[in-house]
Amino acid sequence: MQEYRRGRKSSIMSTRRDKCAVRGCTADHTVLHKLPASGDVRVQWVHFMYEADVPDKVSKRVFVCSHHFASDCFVNLGQYNSGLSRRLKLKMGSVPTLRRETAVEQTASTSGPVEKGHHVACQTDPPTATSTRSTGTQLSMKTLQPHFRSADTQTHIPSTDVGVGTAAALPFLTSIPIKRPRKRRCTVLEEEEEEPAEGSYVDIQVPHDSTYDPVDTLNESADVTKKSSVTVHKTPTYIVYEDCLMELFQVCPVCKRNCDVRSRRLGTFLSVEQQCLHCEFSRKWNSQPLVGSTPAGNLQLSTAVYTTGASFFKIEKVFRAMQLKMFKYDSFRRHARMYIEPAIVHKWKTTQTAILQQLSEQQNVVLGGDLRADSPGHGAKYGSYTMMDLRTNTVIDLQLVQSNEVGGSYHMEKEGLKRSLALLEERGVTMESIVTDRHPQIQKFLRESNITHYYDVWHMEKGLSKKLLKISQNKGCEKLTKWLCSIKNHMYWTAASSTSGPERTAKWTSILNHVLDVHTHDDPAFPQCLHPIRTSTDRSKWLTAGTPAFCRLEKALTNKRVMKDVVKLSPHYQTSSLEAFHSLILRFAPKNVVFPFLGMLCRLYLAVMHFNENTARPQATNCDGEPLFRLQFPKSKKGECTAKPVKEQATFKYVDETMDLVFEKVFPEPGPYTEAVLQMSIPEDLSAQFEKPDQKEVIERYVTRFSQGPV
Repeated sequence: MQEYRRGRKSSIMSTRRDKCAVRGCTADHTVLHKLPASGDVRVQWVHFMYEADVPDKVSKRVFVCSHHFASDCFVNLGQYNSGLSRRLKLKMGSVPTLRRETAVEQTASTSGPVEKGHHVACQTDPPTATSTRSTGTQLSMKTLQPHFRSADTQTHIPSTDVGVGTAAALPFLTSIPIKRPRKRRCTVLEEEEEEPAEGSYVDIQVPHDSTYDPVDTLNESADVTKKSSVTVHKTPTYIVYEDCLMELFQVCPVCKRNCDVRSRRLGTFLSVEQQCLHCEFSRKWNSQPLVGSTPAGNLQLSTAVYTTGASFFKIEKVFRAMQLKMFKYDSFRRHARMYIEPAIVHKWKTTQTAILQQLSEQQNVVLGGDLRADSPGHGAKYGSYTMMDLRTNTVIDLQLVQSNEVGGSYHMEKEGLKRSLALLEERGVTMESIVTDRHPQIQKFLRESNITHYYDVWHMEKGLSKKLLKISQNKGCEKLTKWLCSIKNHMYWTAASSTSGPERTAKWTSILNHVLDVHTHDDPAFPQCLHPIRTSTDRSKWLTAGTPAFCRLEKALTNKRVMKDVVKLSPHYQTSSLEAFHSLILRFAPKNVVFPFLGMLCRLYLAVMHFNENTARPQATNCDGEPLFRLQFPKSKKGECTAKPVKEQATFKYVDETMDLVFEKVFPEPGPYTEAVLQMSIPEDLSAQFEKPDQKEVIERYVTRFSQGPV
């Protein structure tokens, strides 16, 4: 039942059945307007309603329906027809001028004779041979043709229906309400099988809308496809609930009756087919554009998960918790193998070529190198050796070595260094020096290669501090606890303030005299401490020569290896940025997850691109321009609070660029990119060196420790 209007009040389900007071008008259940209380307008209304037989007294509750007013008498006619307004308002001073025969019957007369058994307000009458318009609908025959819609766009034509689709313009204020039958069931076909490979065909027909013209089909569809193929992955996306979505397809936009709705799902893709059994209206709607024969959302989700370093299985758990539909892991791996991994390899190789080209034009390049194993201990499968330009803190090369390539995980670091140096020499990069840790194989290889080699101070200080801490815990050596921090700082000062090897040795050994409160030394390279000479009031902190504490300290600081390594402490750059990059790798390749060789390599490339993009981030400031810091309690500081600068938010341009590369270049023609990946040297898996037994025999031999039987 439609809405009644009585003055300023409205009721949706009113029990009163007010009727139009105009003689000869039998319309009810429609929008009514109350007779004005007084004035000339009231007199004109009364004369129009009763013509010559005007009664002496006219009731105050007299109504005139909207059929008797011209369209220019209403203020909000357009909003009411489009469903945006629930109240049809008259302009001040409007007077009814249309009789019943002009409002409804004239419409019927222009449409031809009405067949027996059909009401003039029926919207499902088929067109006859003598008429091209159905009685009451005023729809052209061309409107009832299949509606055209591109698979990549969702055209919305304004209509009285606020849903999705192309609804025809209904006649203004029909006198008979449209009774809707019971709702029909929506059939959902979920397809869990794999997506079709590139080149195969998905049978999703393209319907037509009311503006369809066969002459313009080719040009319009070509333009839409070209535009959508470029920006399909940049279109905003939303989460839509199934009930809310299916409400748009339950009612036919032509006859306003319920339809049969069928849907099929492929991962995150949904295709809905709507069929009306009354007026033969049908259409198909896709939730995503198709890139080739692959739903764009499936490929976009796979690329986003991979390039951001996320885990497919964790994302799958999130989707399952939210009842979001997702494709299977096999589809994700196929997307990665065919499109995503070739795009990542191509992007990193292109970026690396530009970096090495700039370095080849520079002189005296200082590099830093270090290995990161995928698991602790000597059982690591992968070792990634990173080479970094320490002046700009930019990663310039990364080599992934598998343990079975070099005969064990202990030899992976040397092999990674050799590969990196060979690549730099091939690209014409001139290296002044290199800073690494104190790995024995690295020391020997660089010494034989006549390359200037420095040691990172933090690596040496960390190992020595652990030994001194253990010594200070012995009986009689408690005084060393007060000197641990000073000895750490002394090592950094020795490396930074020295210009030669003998000077570093002299400054390093001066700490043994300093702890005895002796500040003059016999070595001419450093004859006296640089701090001011002052008398100490607390004599308990100084050590005494010949005591166990001093003897053990002297032995730890002046042993043969320490004295040899102090000479090579790096005076300028350290590998702290390399250690920060190794921590970043955990976000892309956690050590508790096993990856194939190519998958591990691509995730390392993503970590490199993320690090290089955000390595020069400035420090964040507040609204007053003051730099921001946050307080931390590092484990190494033993409860001491330190301040750490807060950097600005990280950017992810490499993700957007990789997404563009996948959709615009790799997916349309993956051949050159996959061929480049196939030419890479990928070692065989560790299990390849063993003979694979029969599966049934292994299962038959399977027993638990608690069911082996008596010995």
